[in-house]
Amino acid sequence: MIFIKEIIFKFKLLLILPFLLLFTGCFQTDMKQFENNKPKLDLFSFFEGETIAYGIFEDRFGNLKRQFRVNIKGTTNNKTLTLDEDFLYDDGEKAKRIWTIEKKLDENKNITYIGSADDVEGKATGSISGNTLNWTYDIYLNIKGSNIKVHFNDWIYKQSDDLAINRAYVSKFGINIGSVTLVFLRGKTADNIGPLNLKNW
Repeated sequence: MIFIKEIIFKFKLLLILPFLLLFTGCFQTDMKQFENNKPKLDLFSFFEGETIAYGIFEDRFGNLKRQFRVNIKGTTNNKTLTLDEDFLYDDGEKAKRIWTIEKKLDENKNITYIGSADDVEGKATGSISGNTLNWTYDIYLNIKGSNIKVHFNDWIYKQSDDLAINRAYVSKFGINIGSVTLVFLRGKTADNIGPLNLKNW
């Protein structure tokens, strides 16, 4: 009897799961809700020069899995921003990522951002409203020695001229597997702390 109940429960779960994934995939945040938020974020001016960051990765249950720190050098050339990022993780792993980000105007003169990096599949695309950037992309992460492609829904919220908070939701096959939180510091705030020591944790 118990065995039959387990089969029925699993069957119901299989029927419900596709609808849950469909609902999750259809949910989108309206960027207009941020348009009056201040201070206004300009991605190029914020990241031009030296920026430092502290970050963590949590699994979907909120368990801390990794900590890391980043030194970032940003350079602008016309409509292109290049971010040269050096990472150090708490387990001693080091990594580098170089973002090339283009700023474009659509037919309604809205600014969109298109980014590329070696470990990003295709392009990252997104836009800014008020103090908020949202962009999405597929990226390969080294997880337990294997490169696994995951999807990032990435948000940056500018808090002041020298500080922004980054919150990225990580998923695979539409299922949440964790989140990344970063604090970006620049200007005088970063000068008082950075550049960060990336030789050892």
